[in-house]
Amino acid sequence: MNVVQTRSLTKSYGAKRAVDNLDMRVAAGEIYGFVGKNGAGKSTAMKMMAGLVRPTSGEIELFGVTRGVADVARATRNSQQDFSRIGALIEDPGILPTFSALENLMCKAIAVGVVRPEAHCRELLELVGLADTGNLRVKKFSLGMKQRLGLALALVGGPDLLLLDEPFNGLDPEATRDMRGALVQINRERGVTMVISSHVLDQLDRMATRFGVICSGRMVRELSVDELHRECGSSIRVKTTDPARSLAVLEEHLPTATLRAEPDGAVLVSGNARHATASFGGAAGDPEASGMPSTEQVSRILAEARLLVLELTRIERDIEEFFVELMGGPDD
Repeated sequence: MNVVQTRSLTKSYGAKRAVDNLDMRVAAGEIYGFVGKNGAGKSTAMKMMAGLVRPTSGEIELFGVTRGVADVARATRNSQQDFSRIGALIEDPGILPTFSALENLMCKAIAVGVVRPEAHCRELLELVGLADTGNLRVKKFSLGMKQRLGLALALVGGPDLLLLDEPFNGLDPEATRDMRGALVQINRERGVTMVISSHVLDQLDRMATRFGVICSGRMVRELSVDELHRECGSSIRVKTTDPARSLAVLEEHLPTATLRAEPDGAVLVSGNARHATASFGGAAGDPEASGMPSTEQVSRILAEARLLVLELTRIERDIEEFFVELMGGPDD
């Protein structure tokens, strides 16, 4: 089941379309990496999903219930009832600066009717690494600590869907790793579906199970982790005088590899996507683990079959480069 599905979702501010006919699907239990440049429309789209902004047109389906523009307008007037299953951290966390972390959480927990609110809030502080802040006022928190508190606030009441906009902002590498670990733990142990936007692409790659790339308010492409690793990582492009026979020979001798016939007659040989280790700053770190053959192995197989090799090239495609291409290239 899709927890979130948008159809032609649009938000206009005057003549500018911040979100333009966005079609997006997030299945239950997914960690959905929402990728795009600054100003691409990620935050606006997430605000509409959370009921914070009214769409200009289109539909949003949440937990199987479809809402058009009029339905969302009615729901935003009764957000506690209609959006209680959603936790959101979008842009700056809404915190009370003169209160402690626990007091901030308690305010929300009591407002939404959490049973045993203090125990619930202390558990969340432990989860996000703020259990030892005591009575320290939030105005004295670092940016990273405020981000952690924002995550804890989003988790109050045990939502089924988390919408997190740049949750790694202001975090040092260790804190980023801890935040990532906490999110993965919440997803695995509690089954919480997540939509996470971030410019820290390597962190998204370590946790997301599916990706959506947005450019100028439009969805460019949605793809799974398997599809991402088929597009990226190491591959070998080989071309011979007999493309059809080459493909058959390679399929016979390389049963664990993935082969694809290219329009120009070349064959693209790559590892099994489920075991690939494509990464940032380089492709597959352990080609053998993914069933990826070496160029020498491919050359020998074709030579033994008496096939004349016209081209044999190893291709390394970096994940970050792939996303930048989808997002419309680097900024000027």
